[in-house]
Amino acid sequence: MAALEFARRRIKPDWVRIEMQADLLPHVRHCADRGQEHFLCAGIDGANEIINIRAVFIGLVDRTHVHPREAFADALTVRASAVIVSHNHPAGSLEPSPADLDVTRELKAAGELLDIGLPDHIIFNRTAYFSFLEAGCL
Repeated sequence: MAALEFARRRIKPDWVRIEMQADLLPHVRHCADRGQEHFLCAGIDGANEIINIRAVFIGLVDRTHVHPREAFADALTVRASAVIVSHNHPAGSLEPSPADLDVTRELKAAGELLDIGLPDHIIFNRTAYFSFLEAGCL
């Protein structure tokens, strides 16, 4: 088992570097067509490379409950220096809801306590995205 885990960590395609927020989209957009909200967390290392991406919550059509403990669990395990969170809006609208704004503030505060950055929260659908960072909401 240890050898398989070592191979999984060492033998992988080139790391994907996040130069701008839209660089994450090809790695999460597969969730755009889902009928429920999928909340994803991408662990980012110090060189802005994606370490892992995991769906931490699957919610309802129009909402999901996000808890900081789960959002940062993988980041702590893989020693990520930052987490970029993202979620789909099945209805197609990219406008952040009041709950999206609240969860972003909550995750930002939790990340500061853990010394894990939250560079962005991205809402996406099949064709476009909304970046909290680009909109000045972060």
